[in-house]
Amino acid sequence: MTSLPDAVFLDRDGTVMEDAHYIKSPDQVRLIPGAADAVKRINEAKIPVIVVTNQSGIGRGMFTLKDYEAVKSRFESLLAQHGAHIDASYYCPDHPSATGPSRCRKPATKMFEDAIRDFNLDPANVAYVGDRWRDVAASRKLGGRGIMISSHMTTEEDRQKAEDDGIQTALSLQDAVDMLFGLTEKDGPA
Repeated sequence: MTSLPDAVFLDRDGTVMEDAHYIKSPDQVRLIPGAADAVKRINEAKIPVIVVTNQSGIGRGMFTLKDYEAVKSRFESLLAQHGAHIDASYYCPDHPSATGPSRCRKPATKMFEDAIRDFNLDPANVAYVGDRWRDVAASRKLGGRGIMISSHMTTEEDRQKAEDDGIQTALSLQDAVDMLFGLTEKDGPA
C-alpha cells in the first residue's frame, strides 16, 4: 500500500487495552499507554477503526455476552475520554474445545470479510494490527498490510510466523500508526 488504508483492523486485548486474560469485568479494562492517542490519530485521518477480537471466554462459559458488552462499553468510554472512538467491533465467541470448528475465530477471516462487506472496503487497501500472528494473518489471505506489535502475549512462534510471512513488526500501536502514516522507514519485518 502506498497510500493511507481505507480502514484499520485492530485486535483489542494486548493491542489497545491490556490483556488480562479472559476479561469479564469493566473494572479490569486498562488502556495500553499511548494506544488511545494512536486510535485518535487514525480517527483524525477519517479512517474507520474496526476492532476484530476473539472472545473464546464466551464459548467456554467463562463469561457471558452481557459481560463482554459491559467490557466493550467501558473500553469505548475510556477511549472517548481521550477523544478517540471505534467505528465497529466484531467478536468471535468460539473456541474449538468448547464449540467445535469455527469460521470466525482468528486466524480465520470471516470477521474481517464481514467488515470488508459492511464497510464496502477494498481488501487490498486495509491494515491489520495486532499483537499475535493470528491477528494479522488475514493480510496474507485477503490482501492489505499486516503489522504485528509486541506485547507480553506475543510468542516467539508468532514472531517467526510474521517474519516468514513478510509481515511487518512494530514495538507498539503508536509505532504501527507511524508506519501506516509513512512516518518511519520500516519496509519489512523488524
